[in-house]
Amino acid sequence: MALLKQVGFGPRVPGTAAHTKCAEWLVEELRQTCESVRFQPFEHRWSVDGRTYRMANILAEQNWKDAKVRVVVLAHWDSRPFADQDPDPANRRKPVLGASDGASGVAVVLELARVLKGRLKDVGVLYLLTDGEDLGPGIEEMLLGARHFAKNLPSPRPDYGVLLDMIGDKDLRVPIERYSYSQAPGLVNELYALAARAGLGKAFPKELGEWIIDDHVPLNEAGVPTIDLIDFTYEPWHTVRDTAEQCSPESLGKVGRLMELWLLREPAYRPPKNR
Repeated sequence: MALLKQVGFGPRVPGTAAHTKCAEWLVEELRQTCESVRFQPFEHRWSVDGRTYRMANILAEQNWKDAKVRVVVLAHWDSRPFADQDPDPANRRKPVLGASDGASGVAVVLELARVLKGRLKDVGVLYLLTDGEDLGPGIEEMLLGARHFAKNLPSPRPDYGVLLDMIGDKDLRVPIERYSYSQAPGLVNELYALAARAGLGKAFPKELGEWIIDDHVPLNEAGVPTIDLIDFTYEPWHTVRDTAEQCSPESLGKVGRLMELWLLREPAYRPPKNR
């Protein structure tokens, strides 16, 4: 299972051996299913220790050049350097394993790439695995990979996107994230209506949740309407308890099934009306 493989490397914190080994594995996996796989490197001088860290997004394409509509599906592959939300102060300087917060979204991306290989028609998909999403400590040093991607959009550029984050919770519940609804209401309505028709309405209730600053924000600011599918009621968030035991294959399957149905739906694909 892709989630277990990622956490098996340990915390994927920039500058560590686990980070390097995981990147190599992710590229190897995506090369088996995608026509083009590449790194998008960038650097960041971290305020915590003054060092400059090399990081990299991973971009993989399926049917991208010939598509009528292009969708970026993204998740972050790094994990948090410190468990700042842990109830035990002794744990707050320890790194986070990031089973749901990071590895869950990446696991669904890898599986989507596998099941969609050779099946896409009008739709092109760019799988974007962002780095530096969870570096911190503050938001000004988070979302680093998404910000770099948004400033260096590929050509042809995405029409819109879907972010998968923290979707491993055993009790999966993904209400509508408010920033997503404000920026791409048509896309939100389309996905949540499809979830209801597919019997996934309990996991994707059509009700407004919180405003969450996440990797979708830089893409929206760059003019790519992007929504965030996120279960933010995850108790182990940014604690040392964010482990594989807290996650469920069934939850990953629900998110993956929704995305598969949406990207393959008939009749021929048409972009949603955002207004």
